[in-house]
Amino acid sequence: MQTLDDLELSRRELLIGAAASAAAAGGPAIANAQATGPEQHVGVSTMTAISTMKTTLKVNGEVRALDLDPRTTLLDALRERMQLTGTKKGCDHGQCGACTVIINGRRINSCLTLAAMHAGDSVTTIEGLGTPDNLHPMQAAFVKHDGYQCGYCTPGQICSAVAVLDEIKAGIPSHVSADLTAQPELTAAELRERMSGNICRCGAYSNIHDAITEVAGSRT
Repeated sequence: MQTLDDLELSRRELLIGAAASAAAAGGPAIANAQATGPEQHVGVSTMTAISTMKTTLKVNGEVRALDLDPRTTLLDALRERMQLTGTKKGCDHGQCGACTVIINGRRINSCLTLAAMHAGDSVTTIEGLGTPDNLHPMQAAFVKHDGYQCGYCTPGQICSAVAVLDEIKAGIPSHVSADLTAQPELTAAELRERMSGNICRCGAYSNIHDAITEVAGSRT
């Protein structure tokens, strides 16, 4: 009959044997790691080169040829590779609208799309709408009506506002359009709905509304 001391001894022998087996199994791996030098580490694979692809974009009327990681967003390509920093990175999740640009006449959140998906497309950023010496009417209206405070959301607001007026002119309805077959009008409800994807944390919405309404009126 085994005593308590016998059981304790057996358990100790079992633990010692398991530790010795583990050390013996890990010995070759440790030896190989030491032989490869200090830059190699056990259990950490070396990084492989990331493949890139050539992409051609037409940005603000200029053809730009880029060699990009296929995972690069359009926003990062504009800001980091083309230095067009007017387009802002806000939430980077498509929730704030600060990164809005116009692609082939339609507004889009540039943080939610890959640059490689727009090869050959025409991209317009805030820099392409106007210059300090020759402002786009929407830019001038934002200045006139003080449609910004901190200004961070303003490039996206302006790009979206320009596209909104084009959407209405083209007869594209919104979620609040009462008649989907009728020509939409620039009502307060329509404007709030269409601009709802562009967040102004400073709360300059009434001034933005006035700026857009003035430009819309000048077009009629």
